[in-house]
Amino acid sequence: MNNKIIDLFAGVGGFSVGFEKAGFFASKAVEFDRQIAAMYEINHPNTKLFVDDIGNINNSSNFSENEVDVIIGGPPCQGFSMAGARIRQNSFVEDPRNYLFKQYLKVVQIVKPKVFIIENVKGILSMNNGDIFKEIIKVFSDSENFGGDRYYLHYKIVKGIEFGIPQKRERVIIIGRKNTDFDFEQYLELAKKDVLTKHPRFYDRVTLRDAISNLPEPSESGIVSNPSPISDYQKFLACSGATIANHNRFELTKKSLDRVKQIKPGQNYTSLKEEIHSIHSGSYGRLEWDGVAPTITTRFDTPSGGQFIHPSEDRMITPREAARIQSFPDDFVFEGTKSVVCKTIGNAVPPKIAYTFAFMVKELLKDEH
Repeated sequence: MNNKIIDLFAGVGGFSVGFEKAGFFASKAVEFDRQIAAMYEINHPNTKLFVDDIGNINNSSNFSENEVDVIIGGPPCQGFSMAGARIRQNSFVEDPRNYLFKQYLKVVQIVKPKVFIIENVKGILSMNNGDIFKEIIKVFSDSENFGGDRYYLHYKIVKGIEFGIPQKRERVIIIGRKNTDFDFEQYLELAKKDVLTKHPRFYDRVTLRDAISNLPEPSESGIVSNPSPISDYQKFLACSGATIANHNRFELTKKSLDRVKQIKPGQNYTSLKEEIHSIHSGSYGRLEWDGVAPTITTRFDTPSGGQFIHPSEDRMITPREAARIQSFPDDFVFEGTKSVVCKTIGNAVPPKIAYTFAFMVKELLKDEH
């Protein structure tokens, strides 16, 4: 088995992290945003990174047939998301980002991997009355697009909490396999058995306490002493360094802090004796130690962004805490402005989900006819 992968629309590299932990190597990656690409590069120094619009580099000068067995990636999903729909109303139907999967397709046409995976938001299934999703299935299943080969596609809505992640995140995973059909659920179960032989508690329910309870007080620099892991989840994400980064608090205005102090665990803005206007239903929400987080978004730094107030301290969760909730390992470093760091963490593929699907890909490649 060729253990190399290509990560398209790589972001900060959550997909790559999960696959690399499972024994793959991200030989190439593509990320358009220079600030986010810089973070990918810090954490994946041996990957050839294309910092460019994928439309400029998806050609035979940069990719070649059979150079990898696996392509992974999540084309930007703003056009598919329900929040995006609310903000833009009907104009999002023509959003060109909804067709970036065609750029993904072009790389698949060149490389012809044995397997590819696309990760996206649930909205991709219903977007434009399902026409976008039907088009994805159609173009990848058409043998005329691949010189006589074709891909069999199957998909599943996956939930973070079912992968041992303390978060209600739901995403669609689409897997295509060249020339051989497969039973998605059967191979996923095989993958989970493989994972459990290595990590017997991998799929156990994880709470906020399991995820972040051992972290010390945040520091101004974000660098703190590396705490000893207490839970199985913390052990899975732990690193060997003396310190970990990105555990810095976000400053709140006096008005916001006064509001935050009034919120009890599990409550949100509806408990305040004033009118709050926010598009987020969980605005000014405080997390609960024995519960799980909602989907980590790109605005976890602000009370109006959702339910991201620390369970017992009067502050928002830190980038390290958000990264823990997303299942990033503790030695993963996020650098850049506050908004860029929050954006990359919120948009990332949770590495624990990627890890499971890396094992599913191994099973698909093992059984290839």
